[in-house]
Amino acid sequence: MNFNGATKVKEIAVADPRAKQILEESGVDYCCGGDKSLHEACMHADVSAEEILSRLRKNTALAGPDDGSWISAPLADLTLHIRERHHRYVREAIPRVEALLTKVKAKHGKNHPEIADIEKLFVDLGKEMIMHMQKEEQILFPYIDALERSASGNGTLEPPFFQTVRNPIHSMMKDHDSAGELARKIRKASLEYTPPADGCASYQALYLDLHEFEADLHQHIHLENNILFPRAVEMESAVV
Repeated sequence: MNFNGATKVKEIAVADPRAKQILEESGVDYCCGGDKSLHEACMHADVSAEEILSRLRKNTALAGPDDGSWISAPLADLTLHIRERHHRYVREAIPRVEALLTKVKAKHGKNHPEIADIEKLFVDLGKEMIMHMQKEEQILFPYIDALERSASGNGTLEPPFFQTVRNPIHSMMKDHDSAGELARKIRKASLEYTPPADGCASYQALYLDLHEFEADLHQHIHLENNILFPRAVEMESAVV
C-alpha cells in the first residue's frame, strides 16, 4: 500500500504492522485516533508527516508481528487472543505496578511529588480497565462469538438486549478514549518515562513497567477499534 499524508493512521497500522513501532516511538496515536489522517495525527504529535513516511519507506524490510492475519482470521480467535494476551497482561500488571508505585512514593515521594499524581492516575486507569474488560468478556465478546457462529450456520442468534453490536462498541470506544487519555497524562507526568537522576532501581523499573503498560494498551485498543469492531459491525449487518 502506498501511504501518504491523507491515509488514515489505522489503515497504516493494519496494512503494515511494522509501522506501529514507528508510530509509537513518534507519539502518533494509531489506536484511539486511528480515524485521523496521518497528516492530522502528526500535527497533534508535533512531528512531520514526511518524516514518518520516510521512516515507513526505509523500514519496509523489517520483520514484525503480523496483524494482517487478524483481518481474515475467525473473530472468535481474535477475541480469545485479546483475552489471553491483553486482558491477562493487564490483570497481572496492575498489582505489580501499584506495588512499585507505593514503594517508590514511600522512598522518593518527598522530592518527587509527581509520583503521587502518577499513582492516582494509574489507579484510576486500572479500575477503568478492569471494568472495561469485564464488560467485554461478559457481554460484547460472547455476542460477537455467537454472531460469527450464526453467520457460519452453526447456531441461532438470540436478539441482544443492547439491540445492535454498535451500541456496546460505542461504549467500549469511549472507554478506550478515557484510558488513552489517562495513559497520556501518566506519560506527561513522568517526562516520557524518564526517571530522575536520583531514581533508584525500583524507580527505573516502575517507569519501564508504565511504558510497557501504555504500549500494550495501544496494541489492545488498535486490535479492537481498527480490526475487531469494524468486522463485527460488518458481520452483523450481513446476518441480521
